[in-house]
Amino acid sequence: MNPPPPLADASLTVAPPPSALERIRSRRGLRGVLPLLGPAFVAAIAYVDPGNFATNVAGGAKYGYLLLWVVLAANLMAMVIQTLSAKLGLATGRNLPELCRERLGRRASIGLWVQAELVAMATDLAEFVGAAIGLNLLFGVPLFAAGLMTGAVAFAILSLQARGYRRFEIAVGGLMAIVLLGFLYETLKIGADWGAVAHGLLVPGFDGGGSILLAAGILGATVMPHVIYLHSALTQDRIRARDDGERHELLRFMRIDVLIAMALAGVVNILMLTVAASLFHGSGLTGVDSIEGAYDGFKTLVGGGAALAFAVALLASGFASSSVGTYAGQVVMQGFIRRTIPLALRRLVTMVPALLVLALGLDPTRSLVLSQVVLSFGIPFALVPLILLTSRAEVMGTFVNGRATTVVAWAIAAGIVALNGFLLVQTFAG
Repeated sequence: MNPPPPLADASLTVAPPPSALERIRSRRGLRGVLPLLGPAFVAAIAYVDPGNFATNVAGGAKYGYLLLWVVLAANLMAMVIQTLSAKLGLATGRNLPELCRERLGRRASIGLWVQAELVAMATDLAEFVGAAIGLNLLFGVPLFAAGLMTGAVAFAILSLQARGYRRFEIAVGGLMAIVLLGFLYETLKIGADWGAVAHGLLVPGFDGGGSILLAAGILGATVMPHVIYLHSALTQDRIRARDDGERHELLRFMRIDVLIAMALAGVVNILMLTVAASLFHGSGLTGVDSIEGAYDGFKTLVGGGAALAFAVALLASGFASSSVGTYAGQVVMQGFIRRTIPLALRRLVTMVPALLVLALGLDPTRSLVLSQVVLSFGIPFALVPLILLTSRAEVMGTFVNGRATTVVAWAIAAGIVALNGFLLVQTFAG
């Protein structure tokens, strides 16, 4: 008779495989930190898209440093909003459109989806028209053809996402670096009245209805509705956490990610408006409140190098933001109504308004500014559900907003709604 098998030693248990976060922790130096950063840089490119060029150049040329405080306030708001969006995806494993569908009901979800698609068209208008202007200024490409070329480049950049999120994040981050370097060069070349810059940043004020329109445009160009939806998707399953302890650790890095990325975007926006105010306000040149006029103004007042840096930054911004916009559109449709369509078809549909603007010869810069005003009106439809969901313990668990965070978030939403309402009153009052 064979002897019975020996009893298993309970002390000889097999250790579970290391989690994704533990594998990253095992790396030393930057190799252990950089993989935890990146989603906020994808979101941040939307904060320096061609719509920002249009509103910041127009604001600086017309009103000098007056509206710098709007740029600063908008970027501080963006830090709060994008942190909430990133936290939502990390804590729940769902993105904002998915949770709206699950928690707010079918009618609300469909209504939010319809307005989000309209916002996507306004977003694409800014991004495609901006990149087309960049191609036209640099290479003389006709605007309509340049818009089609922008669509092709956006697809190429977005295709990197299929090969892993890091390649896409690095590509978008690299294009953002080009924008930042372009405006650092412009600032060093042109200089600024730094006392007036400080006053503009710290002392709020308006100068008539035109400045309020531009303020709403700056807000819409900075706090972009589509990346409120997108950021939650970028973090929902990027690095899978084993438990809440790991999620809290990831959240700390995500806050650092948001702080760095949004601070860089804020610096770019402040430099944009500062350069336009320093060079064009009171210069006597006409038309410099448009992107094409600004390019000619750089060439006339500073030289070809400054004009080239401006156009290259515009082109990089348009290429990166258009690919991010397409990605956000897919997240919105799939989340709200559980539908996906081929990226090529989605890109074509949302490109139509931009291509019409280019084909009909409408004023590109004016169209860009108005598109940013449309985006400003779309912000509450993304922001209010975000605040509601992140304030519910049954949704967020231990990641639920604290009271102070909730108060600040509702104050931001109220401020945006008030600015938009004031803009409506001023517009209908003539």
